[in-house]
Amino acid sequence: MAEPIDFIKQGCNIVFDSIAEGVFTVDLERRITSFNRAAEKITGTPREEAIGKHCLKIFSTNICETDCVILKALKGIKPLFNVPVYMIRQDGKRIPITVNATILKDPKGRMIGAVETFRDLASTSMMHKSFHEDHSFENMVSKNRKMLEIFSTLPLIAESDCTVLIEGATGTGKELLAKAVHNNSCKKNGPFVPVNCGALPDTLIESELFGYRAGAFTDAKTDKPGRFERAQNGTIFLDEISDIPQSLQTRLLRVLEDKIIEPLGAVKPVKTNARVVVASNVNLDRMVEEKRFRKDLYFRVNVMKLTLPSLAERKEDIPLLVDHFIRRFNNLKKKEILGVTQETMAAMMLYDWPGNVRELENAIECAFVLCKEELIGLQHLPEKILLEINPEIANRGRSLKEIEENAIVQALHRNNWKKMITARELGINKNTLRRKMLAYGIEKKYQR
Repeated sequence: MAEPIDFIKQGCNIVFDSIAEGVFTVDLERRITSFNRAAEKITGTPREEAIGKHCLKIFSTNICETDCVILKALKGIKPLFNVPVYMIRQDGKRIPITVNATILKDPKGRMIGAVETFRDLASTSMMHKSFHEDHSFENMVSKNRKMLEIFSTLPLIAESDCTVLIEGATGTGKELLAKAVHNNSCKKNGPFVPVNCGALPDTLIESELFGYRAGAFTDAKTDKPGRFERAQNGTIFLDEISDIPQSLQTRLLRVLEDKIIEPLGAVKPVKTNARVVVASNVNLDRMVEEKRFRKDLYFRVNVMKLTLPSLAERKEDIPLLVDHFIRRFNNLKKKEILGVTQETMAAMMLYDWPGNVRELENAIECAFVLCKEELIGLQHLPEKILLEINPEIANRGRSLKEIEENAIVQALHRNNWKKMITARELGINKNTLRRKMLAYGIEKKYQR
């Protein structure tokens, strides 16, 4: 089996030149051993000229002679983050930056050098503005070509009143896209009513969609408006439309064609003007061929189709999404996590994310529970991710107690900190779980 460091290097090579921050590494003598593209751009120095030179000759700031952050890191002082300094570029221009420095270790834990990252503050606001203009739409972020094509056509689609079909695997962001269609349409001031068709029993889905009138059946004491009525002057989002039973597909077809609904027990039909957006995590073309989905209904919902790529097809978006989720969770959880380590980013780039963007978001949220430092490390990621990349990475350098504590915390997080369910998942009784939580001080260390 390959050494874990080989897998980490693969990921580091992928992300090293794609990140916006300048990054360079040095050996124990402070000679530069690597220099990324952003470092070239910010300093004005080509990589070929930087490699092998003492960092002071290439990276000159107002504290290099008196208070060098890399020297502090090499001397064992706590890693330094977001230190504001001024850098003198090769062209003599003086620009404000922030620098971070920490030591580098080999797989055996021996110090082999240090890494410094830095950000050009003068262009930060412009970069953020450009990022939001060019790589985001509503709450979605991407620089993937397919996603950017969707972003560019979305305003035109939203302005029309046509039915929209969104296809994509679970967790790719179909509901976010549906909300974006609604928020940019002429009905944005009306309600957005989501319906998970796969979560409704066949016996209830008809009444949930179309409602009923008092006396329609034994327990119908009063009128109940369906989702279509509640979406009047707004948008109804039918998620997982492939799960609608064929017996109901005919009724849904009539609603789309005639814009009327018939609540159970109603004497007269009711008009609806709700914009309809539907989504499916399976290919509806194939379902039509297999005669599991009506062809005429498919043609009716497939007026405008948007297909969301999986996260495995848009891995260049992982750094953007990680930054997006970290900023969001910092606001929600009142923390100040700065980012992830290079090893952590490499691991996330190597993983294929079968749960897509939702799984990535959950992984970052889980890391926020476990992380008490400024940077999210490998040890804070769900073990499923590490084990799939390389089983040796998950437990490298940790004691049995640390492994057990981490497993308990992650299980608690998955189960909303419900001890009975967590104990059942871990295969232990509730009292044993309580004793272990008390022994590790879990509730004090990992308060939500």
